[in-house]
Formats: sequence, C-alpha cells, structure tokens
Amino acid sequence: MITPKPLFPGARVALVCASSAVPEDRLEPALDAVRALGLEPVPYPSCYFANRHGYLAASDEQRAADLNAAFADPSIDGVLSIRGGYGAHRILPLLDYDRIAANPKYFSGYSDVTALHTAFQQRCGLVTYHTPMPSTEYYEPVDSFTMDELRRALFGTLTGALPLPEGAHCETLSGGCATGRLCGGNLSLLAASLGTPWEIDTTDKILFLEDIGEKTYRIDGMLTQLRNAGKFDACAGVVLGAWTDCVPEYPEKTLTLEEIFRDLILPAGKPVLAGLPCGHVLPTLSLPLGELVTLDADKGTLTVH
Repeated sequence: MITPKPLFPGARVALVCASSAVPEDRLEPALDAVRALGLEPVPYPSCYFANRHGYLAASDEQRAADLNAAFADPSIDGVLSIRGGYGAHRILPLLDYDRIAANPKYFSGYSDVTALHTAFQQRCGLVTYHTPMPSTEYYEPVDSFTMDELRRALFGTLTGALPLPEGAHCETLSGGCATGRLCGGNLSLLAASLGTPWEIDTTDKILFLEDIGEKTYRIDGMLTQLRNAGKFDACAGVVLGAWTDCVPEYPEKTLTLEEIFRDLILPAGKPVLAGLPCGHVLPTLSLPLGELVTLDADKGTLTVH
C-alpha cells in the first residue's frame, strides 16, 4: 500500500463532488473553512450547483473527469471530497485507475465516498482517509476533538492508539486482538459493492462499518449479505462505528442492533469492537483506510502503525 504524502500549509487541494450536489449557499463557507486550515482550495466543476444533474452533483462523466483530472494535475497536492450523498458508485467504471495509481495523493471523505475509498485501495494500492467533509462539517461550529483528529489526518500525524472524546467508550462484543489493513466504511455502499468488480475484499483486514438513516431490518439485511458473501469469515476483526438514526420500523417486534451484530458477525469468531465514535456523528474520529492497524477488542483500542 502507498501512504500518500501528507498535506502541508499552503498545499493546493482539489475539491471534487462525486455524489450529490453541493447546495449553493454551502460552497463559499466550505472554501473559507478549507482556507482556515491553511490549505488553498481549488473547486472543480462538480462543486458548482449550476452543473447538477438531477440529484447528482453533475453528470457521471463530469464527476469522473474531475477526479481523473485532479489526480493527474501535478500542481494539486491532495483531493478532498466536498460532500457525500449518493452517486459515487455510478462513476467507478469511468475512473482512470492507472493514472490515479501513478499519481498517489491524499484523498478523503466518508459516507457515499466509501465506494471510492474501496476502489482506490484495491485498484490503486492507495491509503485514503475517512474524514469529515468541507461542505458538511468543516464550516459548522464543529467540536475541537473532531477538528484535531481531522488535522492529524490531513497533516500526517494520524498514528498511535486512536483517542476517544471525553465521555465516550467502546464495547467489546467479542474479545481478542488482530492486526491488518483497515478497510470498509458505510455499510450500504459496501453491500452494494458485492458482485461487482469493486467488491470489498476483507481478507485478513480489519473491517470498519457504520451507517445512517437505515431501519434496523435493513441493517440486518445488509450485514446478512456480507455474512453470506464470507466477508466476516475472511476478515481479521470488525470495528463498528456510529449507527445514526438507525431505528426499528416496528419497535414492538424487533431485534436490537446489538442482537443483530451478535447473530450475524460474532459466529465468525473474530474480535469485534462496537461504539467507535466514527461515521455520521460528532465528535468523530478520522481513520486511515488501507493503513496497518491493530484492533485490541479486550482493551477497546484501535492503534494505527
């Protein structure tokens, strides 16, 4: 795996939108927030609301062209996904993976961006970063923990045991210790990858999972897909993040999320840690996907090597 060079004060960063359109009133605050971090933002066409294509930031061809161009441009030091939403997996066949692999750069985002993280790790051997995004978190009055961890990801100091925000704790669902490359992200995108050329490969890896706005039976269904595809048997361990607004459709007759996790993940016999503050939640950690990590489920820690 290639760990890209960290960003630095004054670095030129491409802002691209591979998914849903950026609302008109959010672009300028997002640019200002990137500047406040000491970076020089370079917005690409997919960031502009006028280029939207229905519920997408722009046509598939434009969104893919922005990513290809950002990686190819030698004056660009890093690539930031400005927001998530929906649509990143539509452009996977249009990306120039040889060009991206030949020009490894810092790349970050989360949620729908999971499709790109997985493709870049598996097709390009590139470490990427699961972080907040400029038009959805940077410019809000975000807590200091989230911003400190974001800066560590941006500027190359995201190593060692990952901290927890004050008052947070993780829960051991299955004990044990395992080391492997960190992979995963949003469960919906990972389930959608199955059966495609960009299917998530969990072999000997630490699998991170999170989601938002899904009924618990939907979480059950997507985890069952991963289970039936052998993803829990193949991985070295599982880290469960935030499950924001993932509630039962019928509260009077349901399984809790923990019961679903225990039914579907634990039979694989791997270490499983729940409650990592990462995903669609604040405060949130930033994670180096593709990097070597050690999961100690007994101690409740995730350590980046």
